[in-house]
Amino acid sequence: MATRPQDTATLAAQTGDVVDLGGPGQADPAVLGGKAARLADMIAAGLPVPPAFCLTTALFTRYLADTGLAGKIEGTEGGTVRELILATRIPAPIADEILAAYEKLGRPRVAVRSSALKEDSAARSFAGQHDTVLDVAGDAALLDAVRQCWASLWSARATAYRDGATAGAMAVVVQEMIHCDVSGVLFTVDPVSARPHRVVVEACQGLGEGLVSGRVSSDLFVVDDGSLEVVEERVRYKVAKWAPLAPGKIGMTKVDAADRNVPCLDHAQLAELAKLGLRVREHYGSEQDVEWGLRDGAFHLFQTRPITTRPAPGDAATRTGTLSPYVTEQPEAVRRGTLWSRMDIGEIFVGLMTPLGLSFARYYQKNVHLDCAAALGVRDTGEADLHMGYYQGHVYLNISYSAYLLGQALPTRNQRHFTKRFVGEEVEGGALADYENPFGTFPGGMEDLRSTAHWLRFTAAEAVKMKSRSGEMVASRLYEFDRARRLDLSRMSRRELHAELTRNLGYFHDMHIGYMPYYINAFGFYGILTELCRLWLGEEGENLQNRIKTDMSSLRTVESAKEIWAVAQAAKDRPRVLRIINEQPLESVEETLRADDEGAVFWERHMEPFLRANGTRGHQEMEITHPRWIDDPSYIFQMIRRYASDGFSADDILRRSSGYRDDSREILTKLSLPQRKVIETVISLYALCSELREATRMSMITSIWLVRNVVYEVGRRLVDKGVLHSLDEVAHLDFEDVRAYLAGEAGEPEAFSRERIDEARRVHEYRKRLPEPPLTFIGEHDITQAVRPAPDGARLSGLGASPGRVVGRARIVEDLAWQADEFEAGEILVTRYTDASWTPLFAIAGGVVTDVGSMLSHSSIVSREFHVPSVVNTKYATQRINTGDMVMVDGDTGTVEVVEG
Repeated sequence: MATRPQDTATLAAQTGDVVDLGGPGQADPAVLGGKAARLADMIAAGLPVPPAFCLTTALFTRYLADTGLAGKIEGTEGGTVRELILATRIPAPIADEILAAYEKLGRPRVAVRSSALKEDSAARSFAGQHDTVLDVAGDAALLDAVRQCWASLWSARATAYRDGATAGAMAVVVQEMIHCDVSGVLFTVDPVSARPHRVVVEACQGLGEGLVSGRVSSDLFVVDDGSLEVVEERVRYKVAKWAPLAPGKIGMTKVDAADRNVPCLDHAQLAELAKLGLRVREHYGSEQDVEWGLRDGAFHLFQTRPITTRPAPGDAATRTGTLSPYVTEQPEAVRRGTLWSRMDIGEIFVGLMTPLGLSFARYYQKNVHLDCAAALGVRDTGEADLHMGYYQGHVYLNISYSAYLLGQALPTRNQRHFTKRFVGEEVEGGALADYENPFGTFPGGMEDLRSTAHWLRFTAAEAVKMKSRSGEMVASRLYEFDRARRLDLSRMSRRELHAELTRNLGYFHDMHIGYMPYYINAFGFYGILTELCRLWLGEEGENLQNRIKTDMSSLRTVESAKEIWAVAQAAKDRPRVLRIINEQPLESVEETLRADDEGAVFWERHMEPFLRANGTRGHQEMEITHPRWIDDPSYIFQMIRRYASDGFSADDILRRSSGYRDDSREILTKLSLPQRKVIETVISLYALCSELREATRMSMITSIWLVRNVVYEVGRRLVDKGVLHSLDEVAHLDFEDVRAYLAGEAGEPEAFSRERIDEARRVHEYRKRLPEPPLTFIGEHDITQAVRPAPDGARLSGLGASPGRVVGRARIVEDLAWQADEFEAGEILVTRYTDASWTPLFAIAGGVVTDVGSMLSHSSIVSREFHVPSVVNTKYATQRINTGDMVMVDGDTGTVEVVEG
């Protein structure tokens, strides 16, 4: 190791190759690289930039010459050059100069950042292409970090980004590390909506790396650049942050409970930060993207770059004038008269979807959905483009067109029987009573006769084979799951991977078609039950269909909670295993268990069977960017911890009572015997179809997981080749591009251009900032006119989905994997929406409240099964209720009230 010289001034004077940033006349990108030149200029301008020094491009050139690498790298592939640099020590004279500057800085913990010649230019930002090493301390660690930054000039991603251009030279910035309380980015103009005079601030808890990677939630603020007033504010519930875990180790950790639901910055701080941003804009004479941090009440600026992408006014991808979900142009009467809904569409499309998720939904629409309609006995399945639509990142079902086509089937001949099942309160009442379908009614005469005969034949055949087909689907799921576990996709050629994707898409097609009749038939019998209760029982029968205790305990979504409990008991019987699960970080529990003798036995006997039965479950399953339980079992370990510590029995989980008396059987005795027999028959048919639906649903979601496996194998290869910065960027790909690439129809640059990936990210980030669109609406919707809830609202109205009344402490849950261990038995679960992966939490919840939902949404069905009072579709519960509030949930009246803040 080189020794530190005593006379640092002499060394600096000898070479000038290591310079303190901020001196006069320093901002030369040819010497300092783009990033360091900007920092030097900002420091010289008096902006609050942490002190730093720069290892110039001349020092880098000396390093290559003194080590003999300069002659070796010419004509050598990038990856090899990178390995050569990482393996070659820095010569003592150069190391001494670096360490002398470190001594002069005061030897603090530092961030070591690359500063390539073309970085942060107006033409190309090179953001994220080269390495940054955070929280570095000590001589050896600093020199290693410098070599890593130099070597990143030849990383696969930087080489791909240059697209054939020469590497040039690399400077390196060594800057005092600021362990920020809050970090973020500031745009001196709205980068996505083209609104003038708007400063946009995104802020997260902890270090900014979490925000840049998209792994943490952030608040969004919009500040008027004249008055400095906050004109828009969107505060999200923040669960995790990027922060120091130990000296030299940065990673994800939890946000303190008190900081989760409050703004990262107050209005005075936002005004101060906006002033800084405007100073930067004025200094450079152009719109800027500024990275900043807040520590102990003081702002620091870490870098700035020109905003390289600006939407033109009227940009079709992001403009707020795109008000219709239609994917193709339609006549005005159709466009303005269509009823759209995202209620009850399989629980797999709920919520904002990524660009990849949306493109996969579009694949489903074009290649699968019509065949699903045919599986219901619909003779004329219509045009694929009309069945579904997309609005601001959300998937909608075209209820008008579906009702028109389903008019071919006898049970749905009256369109209103179908339409009203998908209508939320946004269009209830007069709007629905006067509604006229712009597609009209399905043609009568011979067309109607043909369609009716076709439906009767199809329905009769379905009644005969529905049970046997369900068994075949279940068996096929287990076969495909086991086969996928045995495959090593990483060893496949691109052609073989294409064949695997084609095979999996075929299975995806067949399982969705097989599942659809069970889903629609259960839906239909539920509707019949609702109508019979209304006709025969009047007010006394209101919502009776939801109070009737059907035999739902065999449903897979509910059974999974019992099975997790069984796994938890098996862990509890093995103290060593439970200690590993309780004490190891979630990301290392599986590895530690498998490496332990007793843990390996537990894994084989208990975890493997559980994952085989439930492992392909996950959050928002059609969104293939979300990992499944088999991919990331963190949530399962969280629930094992919870179930093992709370001491529930299996019967407690599946036979809970919220305190209300089930009087459904008493009410039925008031009916005549024939009426009672009819309702009991409908109940039994609903239970049968529900059971078959849930059994085959696992086959359907397994088929999505199989597709996901191939897509992420492509993603890993693209990361290795430098096309993607990380696997997180898979979310911004287009599914059709993945298919074309595997089919050999396009190479990596054509299929996955950096410009398209960045544009997809930009649009997705814009959509994340928007209010939640309605569950249902007619015609067009202007999301910019969404009414914001009053911040002090203490009473909410929604849809009473599961009867009973309960008072308990609220807990906002944003992220299952991070928060499952925090959820206490009896607390009120408050979240935006749920799906099958949330079921185990219902088993210990005192009540459930969601922003989004309907009577047949997952949260409603499972709440009723567990006898948990539930109110759904409150719209603003996660914004008005805070964790720790004492709330009353009334599932009969559909109200939620904060009774003690």
